[in-house]
Amino acid sequence: MIKRLKLPRQLWIILVGVVLLAGLAWAAIQGGPLATTRVTVTKVVRGDVTPGISGIGTLAAQRAYVLGPTVAGRVQRVLVDVGDTVKAGQLLAEMEPVDLDARSAAANASALRAASAVAAAEAQLHDARSRQKLAASDLRRNLDLGSKGFLSASAIEAKRQQLESADAQLGAAEATLTSARQDRLRLEAELSGTRQQRGNLRLLATADATVTSREAEPGSTVVAGQAVLKLADMASLRVRTRLDQSRSAGLRSGQAARIVLRSRAGESFPGRLVRIDPQSDSVTEERLVDVAFERLPDGMTIGELAEVTLQLPTVTKALLIPNAALRQHDGRSGVWLLNGGRPRFVAVQTGARGFDGAVQVRDGLQEGDAVIVYSERELADNQRIEVFTSLNGGHAP
Repeated sequence: MIKRLKLPRQLWIILVGVVLLAGLAWAAIQGGPLATTRVTVTKVVRGDVTPGISGIGTLAAQRAYVLGPTVAGRVQRVLVDVGDTVKAGQLLAEMEPVDLDARSAAANASALRAASAVAAAEAQLHDARSRQKLAASDLRRNLDLGSKGFLSASAIEAKRQQLESADAQLGAAEATLTSARQDRLRLEAELSGTRQQRGNLRLLATADATVTSREAEPGSTVVAGQAVLKLADMASLRVRTRLDQSRSAGLRSGQAARIVLRSRAGESFPGRLVRIDPQSDSVTEERLVDVAFERLPDGMTIGELAEVTLQLPTVTKALLIPNAALRQHDGRSGVWLLNGGRPRFVAVQTGARGFDGAVQVRDGLQEGDAVIVYSERELADNQRIEVFTSLNGGHAP
């Protein structure tokens, strides 16, 4: 018969304590602060990267027009509706003339009267010139007769006074004609002004376009400059796009682009960068650019959202790391460098970024350096790590 081994109570307590301490130590090593962290590592390589930048924009017409009256008034009629295609010079809407027709008729009558006054003044001038010519001839004849003693000095003086009177009448006739002509010009200008005002009440299309908005209806009262109709040249549609300033270096007019419309998510359309605004948005830290379609698709609508991707110039023979390796630590941007089997944070200066996830490193690393891409938890300098091919896979060779 086997006898139960009897140990002192104190020895049992010691054994239990050792087991507990061993368990705590094992837990700390496996999952606590002393545990090793599983990581994946890649090498810094040299290669080419084709950077790109994408942004969200809206379709807008480069050539848009707003039609409205030059003076306050009431809308008499609107002849087109939203979506209609119009031709340059086509009558689209008209304002009520109020008293402009009557004012135009009065100005026309005044201009005709002024023309008659000019004709009368011209006749008076012709008559004054004839009288002055006759008086001058009489004076010359009387001076000749007086020199021969056939006329007295008083008779000659009377002829001289007649010539002076004829000269004065001629001057008055010339002044009357000048005044009549100036009055005619003034009245004709007034008539032209009233006709221009009357013409401004007819709202004509300034170019071939499409009606995008009907802002007022017949009977509505609008002020000067207020829109009655809005037009847009649909052939001039562009994508007004916002791009991240930090990635916009190297933008140039003419660069190729791909456009994906919200209404056609499965399609992309070729485009080209046609305009870069000289002023950026300091609040959103974005740059504004216009991207035009190489060939405008059918059924486009103003204001539709679109995603634009621009391809920037290729950077050759650059040091490259995957974008996933970049980290933020103590307010700095950099990577965890594998140094003697332990991680060490190194700040880096990045450059171009490709759509394949490759990032150019301008400063901070050298070709062949091993950097940590993924880790199962946050890292610290000199932390115990274990390199794996993937966080769910086996050890790295």
